[in-house]
Formats: sequence, C-alpha cells, structure tokens
Amino acid sequence: MSNWEGVSEFVAVAEVESFTSAAKKLNTSVAQISRRVASLEERLAVKLLNRTTRRVSLTEAGQLYYQQCKHLVEGLELAELAVTQMQSTPKGMVKVTAPVTFGEQNLAPLLHQFLELYPQVDLDLMLTNQQLDLIETGVDIAIRVGRLRDSTMMAKRLATRQLYVCASPSYLEKFGEPHTLSELANHQCLAGSVDYWRFRNNKTEQSVRISGRIRCNSGYALHDAAKRGIGLVQLPDHYVQESLEQGDLVEVLAEYRDTREGIWALYPQNRNLSPKVRLLIDFLADKLGES
Repeated sequence: MSNWEGVSEFVAVAEVESFTSAAKKLNTSVAQISRRVASLEERLAVKLLNRTTRRVSLTEAGQLYYQQCKHLVEGLELAELAVTQMQSTPKGMVKVTAPVTFGEQNLAPLLHQFLELYPQVDLDLMLTNQQLDLIETGVDIAIRVGRLRDSTMMAKRLATRQLYVCASPSYLEKFGEPHTLSELANHQCLAGSVDYWRFRNNKTEQSVRISGRIRCNSGYALHDAAKRGIGLVQLPDHYVQESLEQGDLVEVLAEYRDTREGIWALYPQNRNLSPKVRLLIDFLADKLGES
C-alpha cells in the first residue's frame, strides 16, 4: 500500500467532518472514502477519527496527523495546478494597485513589457498612496513597499530597497555634517508623509523625530529641495541613487543606515491563482530582482 493512499481522503473528511461531504468534494463514493480511511488507520495502527451516527471528529492522534498532512495535500494540489496551467494561455483582466511614484517610475514599464509578452492580457492599473482593500476593490495584486500590515493577505517579496539620508555639498559646507542621530535636532530635515526617520543603531531599530522647513508627500519634491541645499532628506535609493553617484548629494550617517526593506506583491489568500496573476508575480520578481 502506498504511503500516500488514504491521506487525501482523510484530510477531506477532517476538513468537513463528514464522509458524505468529503465524497462529494473528491467526487467519489462514501464507501470509497470510508474504505481508504479505514485502510490508513490500519496501516498506522491508530484511530484517527471518532465516528458516530451524527458526526465525525478527530481523535488526538487524528488532529496531529491532520496538521502534518494538510500541507502535503495542498502542495500536491498546487503541483497539479502548476502543471495543468503550464499549457494555459494567460488572458483576461488583471487589476494591480501600487504607490504613485514607484508605480510610475518602476512598475508601469514592466507591466507594459508583460502586456507585450501576453497580448491576451488586459491591465487595470490604479496608482494611489492609499492602501486599498483588495477584496472590496477586486484587486488581484497590490504592490507594497516597506513593512507589511496586511496579515490577512499572502505576500511575495519581489525585491528590496535602501533608505539613504543625504544632503547637498553646499548644505554640508554651510551647516556641517551630522555624525550622530542626536545631531539631527540641529539640522533642517525635510519631512515626508511621517515626521520621523528610521535608523539601525547597534543592531536595533531606532526612529528619530525630525523637523524642518518643508513637509511634502512627494519624494521628487523632497529630492529637489535637498539638491538645492534646503536640508537633509531620507529617501529610497530609486530617488537619490543617480544624484549620489554624480555628487549632487552626499550620504550622511551611513553607519546608522537602516536594513533594506522589502518590495512586495500582496494578493488574497487564494491557492488557485489564475495563470495571468501567477505569471505576472513571477515576472515582476524576476525583473525587479535584476534591478
């Protein structure tokens, strides 16, 4: 007898607490389900289910066995789905949401490449800095940057980014360079959507409240202000990398630089992702990972 025989039937019964419902779920007979589960119990020499005329429940051993086996069954289903979908042509609408700047600068060109590869796929792209409810809006994929809050969603990390604190050479010449986090209180710090910056101090995360002449929710605007010598700024690499390389900005407090943060694809808890959604997530992971 195969070690796998009876496992799928047992997991189905455990999930619905009924031989009849499990038979309907697996499109087989109640007698077949009962026979397979009984054979499994005989092979294991342990009782997995308590059976009465009214209900079916798990024994202590059955509960332990179910917790271990359900992931195996799910993995088998996913493997079969992946193979069958290899031959499927992705088509139809895919709805994506992303932050405005990252979406315009980094994501949209990749999505356009994807559409060129798969001409039967249509795109509905919503760029907003608000975190939309994926279920209510019918969004397939949400691109989120930084730390995740949606514990009810599945997440795949596509890439990472780095935050830099930097200033123009003219600002540093005029006001000096900060060497400790406490010195930020004496500087013009250009604030974004929050009034604190994140650092890593002795391997511990530390937030420092900042203040300055400008507060703006646009990374481009803050980048321009920093280049003009108005103050220090903390921005992700895709805003400041070129300016740092060209010397228009200079990184400061490098020893307190926070760890890299994730760029994520979030999607609802649905194991049976359509071919177009699964392909797009893998495509973005590949392209953003390269960059």
